[in-house]
Amino acid sequence: MTIKDIPEEWEVRATATPFVGNKTSVRTDDVVMPDGSVARRDYQVHPGSVAVLALDDQDRAVVLRQYRHPVRHKLWEIPAGLLDVPGENPLHAAQRELYEEAHVKAEDWRVLTDVYTTPGGCSEAVRIFLARDLSEAEGERFEVEDEEADMELARVPVGDLVRGVLAGELHNNCLVVGVLSLVAARGGDGLDALRPAEAPWPARPFES
Repeated sequence: MTIKDIPEEWEVRATATPFVGNKTSVRTDDVVMPDGSVARRDYQVHPGSVAVLALDDQDRAVVLRQYRHPVRHKLWEIPAGLLDVPGENPLHAAQRELYEEAHVKAEDWRVLTDVYTTPGGCSEAVRIFLARDLSEAEGERFEVEDEEADMELARVPVGDLVRGVLAGELHNNCLVVGVLSLVAARGGDGLDALRPAEAPWPARPFES
C-alpha cells in the first residue's frame, strides 16, 4: 500500500457562510457520509499561509515571539504570513514575510514541507520553506502595528529549538513542524535533496 494523501470530495447537499471576517470565514456544509446519512460540518475557510525556517551560517534559526490572543500566549514562531492574493506565488510571499518580519533576505530557498494545520476544522494549508545564505535586507524596515509592535526577534541554535519542542516548551505549529522536518531531512537524503522553491503545491495552485 502506498502511504500518500489523495484528493477526494464528498457530496455537499447544502452550504452556508454564517460568518465572514477580515481574512477568513466560517462555512457550514451538509456532507453526505458513506452510509448515505448527512452530517453537518462547520469549518474555517482560510486563504493559506507560508512560513520560513531561515538558517544563518551558525546554524541558528530566525525566530520571533508574538502574542497570540486565541491561546493567550506569547509564542516563539518562525516568520510567516497569509497568502493575501489568490494564486500568489508562495515563494514571493515567503520572501516578503522574511523581509517584513526579520528584515532579512536569503539566496538559497527550498520547500521544507507542506501541511494542513488543522484539517478537522480549518482549510488552512501552509508551505514551510527552508531559507539559507542569509544577509541583512536593504531599505527601510517594515512598519509594524497591533501585536507585531510588541514582537521580539532572536536567532536560536537549531538544537535548542529541538529540545524546546520535545520538552513541550515550544508550541507554534510551523516552528515545530519546520524544525523537526529540518532534522529529519538532515538525517535522510540531505537538505540539497529537498524540493525546489517553486515546486507544485496542489493545495494552493499558483503561477510561477
